[in-house]
Amino acid sequence: MRGVSRAVIAAVVAGALAMAVPMGGPLSTVRAQDSEAAKNAQQARAELDAMIQALGGQAWLDQKNVERHGFVAGFFHGNPDLGTTEVFEFYSWPDKYREEVTKHRDVIEFYIGKEGWEVNYRGKRALPQDSVDDYVRRRDHSIETAAKLWLKDPRTILIFEGKHLAQRHLADQVTLISAENEAITILLDADTHLPLERTFQWRDPVYHDKNTDTEDYDDYHTIDGFPTPLNISRSKNGEMTRQFYVKDVQYNRTLPDDFWDVDDAARKLKKK
Repeated sequence: MRGVSRAVIAAVVAGALAMAVPMGGPLSTVRAQDSEAAKNAQQARAELDAMIQALGGQAWLDQKNVERHGFVAGFFHGNPDLGTTEVFEFYSWPDKYREEVTKHRDVIEFYIGKEGWEVNYRGKRALPQDSVDDYVRRRDHSIETAAKLWLKDPRTILIFEGKHLAQRHLADQVTLISAENEAITILLDADTHLPLERTFQWRDPVYHDKNTDTEDYDDYHTIDGFPTPLNISRSKNGEMTRQFYVKDVQYNRTLPDDFWDVDDAARKLKKK
């Protein structure tokens, strides 16, 4: 929904809700529409609040960091590409990400703020800007960003969009629209309230067409008190691009002081 004015969005929502409003005088109709829109937003917020509680409540909101170890399979045009790669990834809210790949963990990628770096035995180099932009987009439209930032902003529009199917599960669909007209759509398991899918759209800066980025979450296990998906799939425009088979997860680790220091990581790898 990027690029669409919030007034237009609000009008579309109100118009859709008005279809269920009985006929009456102009003032009563407007009030009925406002009431239905308010009820819809309340239901959307209730669904998102239930999601947060299902994920671990305040303890989930207060997580310091998460480490995932597993195997990543890449896909090209929906088909497997070059087998799997062992990956150790670390994320610290709000904007630090580190990924160590290969058996010896001697290739490291950092995304810190809006910068990206690759580190290996040759030193460090800036990652391609399109890779950085892709990561930042996904980070800024993540489940965590929706719950910790957008949901707290009174300017965010919340829309409950009814029941849908996701991964053969009945799901409740909720969309959040930020003050900047960005949108995140989340499908929540109707029974557990855990997220099954997160989707957002973005416009290609070169071709100006819209792209759809989707993440699916499956095979939940409770680890350290937090329901954790052990299968995370990513798709672009309906074609799978990445599948992460998670083997181990740790939350709230005490990390070394220099853990996010790119230059220090480069010095250490050179010494190996």
